[in-house]
Amino acid sequence: MLLFTQKIHLFYLPSVEEVSTITFSQMKRHQKRIYQAVNTFGKFRHTLSMHNLQEIFSDLNRHSAIRYVNNGSLDNDYFQKAEQSLTDPGLYIVISNTGSAASELIGLFTQKQFNHASLSFDADLTTIISYNGGERVYPPGLNPEMIHAFHKKADASVLIYRLPVSVTQKRKVIDTIKQINQTGSAYNILGLVTKHSMRRNIMFCSQFVYTMLQIADATYFDKEPGHVQPTDFIELDYHRKLTYVSEIKF
Repeated sequence: MLLFTQKIHLFYLPSVEEVSTITFSQMKRHQKRIYQAVNTFGKFRHTLSMHNLQEIFSDLNRHSAIRYVNNGSLDNDYFQKAEQSLTDPGLYIVISNTGSAASELIGLFTQKQFNHASLSFDADLTTIISYNGGERVYPPGLNPEMIHAFHKKADASVLIYRLPVSVTQKRKVIDTIKQINQTGSAYNILGLVTKHSMRRNIMFCSQFVYTMLQIADATYFDKEPGHVQPTDFIELDYHRKLTYVSEIKF
């Protein structure tokens, strides 16, 4: 006769003391990750607050992914200032952390602190422009910007960098801006997800800045315009083409 023996494994729930010991030990080892997760959740909850969502969705009807809704937002005075800046052979790349509802939403996808890029022809930023929502003053698209309008939260800040270019390169960008201003533009809100534009002058902020550098043959990193994020202008400057100018804190 064959005798079969069977080992019986008893299962028991750990005591409260054991659970506490395991839990706090794990928490200590993963303290940094826990802090990051809690912080991310806090940002997520703030970004998707009812106020922010209402602001974002109420603005959607002003946008278009297939037609130009903006033209002539830059006046003659703007282009006179741009022409005067030709004595300074440089373009100024402005990266900002504004705190706008749209910027906060973009930050959820990029996981970056700075989520807006602008271009200026002068160091004093009197000619600063970008693709934006128009602040309900202008239609979404290519618009002038004012630094004080970036102050939408307590820790808002602006980083300014100078890219040396020739006068010829700079004039190419100015002439292109004139053409866009006359032809028309729209903000590429759909392109934030699809990474593509339906028409040539439909762009988002970093896509616009990179495209202008392409036109001037002044790019210093290789990437498709629709995939460029604002912080790429700083983080991908491997050959140190940029010169740091200043930081503005409000």
